[in-house]
Amino acid sequence: MPSFDITSEVNKVELKNAIEQSNKEIANRFDFKGSDARIEQAEFTLSVYADDDFKLKQVMDVFTGKCAKRGVDVRALEPKGIEKISGDKIKHTVEVKNGVESEQARRIVKLIKDNKMKVQASIQGTAVRVSGAKKDDLQAAIQLVKKTITEIPLQFQNFRD
Repeated sequence: MPSFDITSEVNKVELKNAIEQSNKEIANRFDFKGSDARIEQAEFTLSVYADDDFKLKQVMDVFTGKCAKRGVDVRALEPKGIEKISGDKIKHTVEVKNGVESEQARRIVKLIKDNKMKVQASIQGTAVRVSGAKKDDLQAAIQLVKKTITEIPLQFQNFRD
């Protein structure tokens, strides 16, 4: 029975490259001379350091630009709180979403079932598996999900015949 998986993953290598390129550009820019602006990565958590809110916004602009050039979808980045460190320095935490969260997965399954398509959708950990009798039904399901779910980046993988 033909099937495919709906996942939401970030290419870790491209994310690391975007961080390194951003740090290199920040180190070379004149408006960041003498400041402690940088981006650090710990698995799926990014820490963005800057001297003030304006520089933090500039660092995030540089980073999102590099992500766009490297093919990393910025919808996978979820900004968390901004906290003050010593003096005027601030730290901004950004979570990198990896996998389809259970709430989103339930929404995708409900969407497919509510449209009465001739496919079955089931949650498989951090992915949603969709299977059906015909390839055309699966392709219609892909188009429906692409059109409806826009807040997270989705990939359609493991298409099996």
